[in-house]
Order: sequence, then C-alpha cells, then structure tokens
Amino acid sequence: MKMAVDHDVQQRSKAAENEVMLLAESIRDVVGRFVRSVREHSGTRSTAQNETLAYVERSGPVSISALAGSRGVTHRTMRLIVMKLVDAGLLSLMRDAEDGRAYLVHLTHTGRAQLRKDRKARTHWLTAELLSKTSDDERKVLGDAVHVLGKIARISGVKSTDVGHGSLSR
Repeated sequence: MKMAVDHDVQQRSKAAENEVMLLAESIRDVVGRFVRSVREHSGTRSTAQNETLAYVERSGPVSISALAGSRGVTHRTMRLIVMKLVDAGLLSLMRDAEDGRAYLVHLTHTGRAQLRKDRKARTHWLTAELLSKTSDDERKVLGDAVHVLGKIARISGVKSTDVGHGSLSR
C-alpha cells in the first residue's frame, strides 16, 4: 500500500511541476510580448540601445568588453552599439585612469535625460492603456502580480532603475 501512495504522490508532484512549468512559459511569453508592445507603441529606443544605456546607468563607467559580456554579444557588436550612442550624444568614451590604453563608456547628461524621457513615454502610454482597458479589480490583480514578479526578480538579483513605484511597492 505504501508504494501505491508514494507513486500517487510522485504523480501529483509531477503534474504540479508541469503546471508550474506551463505557467512559467506563459509568463515569459506574455512579459516578452508586453515589453515589445510597450516599446513599440511608446516610440522608445531599440532594445539593444536602451538596454545598453540602462546598463551603463546602473553600473557606472564600464568598458566595452564588460558591456559585451553583460549583454552576451561580441565586442565588435557592442562597439557598434556604443558608437551609435556616442554619435547620438547619449554615451561618451573617456580614457580609463587605471589603464591609459583603454576607454570607459560613460552615460552623458543627455543619455540620462533620454532614459527618463523613454521611461516617461512608456509609463504614459501604459497608464492610458490601463485606464481605458482594465477595471479597478483588474488593476488590483495586476498590482498583486507586479508584487509577485518583483519578488522573483529580487531573488534573481535584478534591480529596477525606475524610481517611485508608488503604492505598488511593498
């Protein structure tokens, strides 16, 4: 009898794990589509450029090699992204004080302002969408979901660069 009970527990455990796996896949898919939709409809920068600016904002001055490693791209690809952002006045290159041959990537005042502008555009677009397409009850559910997703992100070590989460922070 004990073996039958153990087998039943294992089956339920496997079913629960499969259900959580489907939930995880759904979250990953919806969050990805959500982020792309917000960026597209708010008219903000490409993902590679915006993520590069945000990374430099979080990390402070950084080498192109470190940026490439953090983004999982080649040095050459990151150099092209950085140079586009330098040409746009959003990043600058300064000699590394510790290694005079190397350069560090810095966020400019214009780059910081662009990040704020992009975040504000995304927030305004999303606010309008939330007000026009969701009920008070649905926004409460979303607030609870943000709390849970934030908990998962904190466990994973991902930090938000946005300031002022209002009543959603717990």
